[in-house]
Amino acid sequence: MAQYKDLFAIKHNDLRPSKGKILISEPFLQEVFFQRAVVLLVEHGSNGSMGFVVNKRTELALNDFFPEFGRLLQIPIYLGGPVSSNHLFFIHSLPENIPDGLQISENLYFDGNFESVKSYLLQGNPAEGNIKFFLGYSGWTENQLHNEIAHDSWLVSHSSNKSILTADDESYWVRVVKQLGSPYNAWTNYPKNPLMN
Repeated sequence: MAQYKDLFAIKHNDLRPSKGKILISEPFLQEVFFQRAVVLLVEHGSNGSMGFVVNKRTELALNDFFPEFGRLLQIPIYLGGPVSSNHLFFIHSLPENIPDGLQISENLYFDGNFESVKSYLLQGNPAEGNIKFFLGYSGWTENQLHNEIAHDSWLVSHSSNKSILTADDESYWVRVVKQLGSPYNAWTNYPKNPLMN
């Protein structure tokens, strides 16, 4: 049994959580919001952490909530996390078009002037690969995230802004796990529901 446990064990890479890094859920995590999730950290500090699950697309679209977007291509909304799930949030790579955003990493921003977002979209500019919308967010209180990492719920890693903005589903989790290299190959083979194996 110990060998089986070691096969899927997290081999920590000594990366510490910080704004702009991603959290990759370990394969045993069964919680509905975080199973095979990749979370982008948009804030991390002594008071806690905030992020968005970037690969849980919902069946909702921004067009459903804003009548003026009715003629635009469907703009998907993602499930950002369990906190404030009735609030809309967004990240983007358009500081020149959407002012007042908080920089997360190079050319990736959180929040900003929503009227500018609407103007950008209504001019026929694409949302895909440029802006990503979320209902809710993922939050951790002081030291909570560090404790979860210590208990092997998450692995901290890097990812490109482009891949974060285009991530769509569980295949993104598989992709970022594979990018971690051979020590993590077994993760992608672990059944999503081990009781069905």
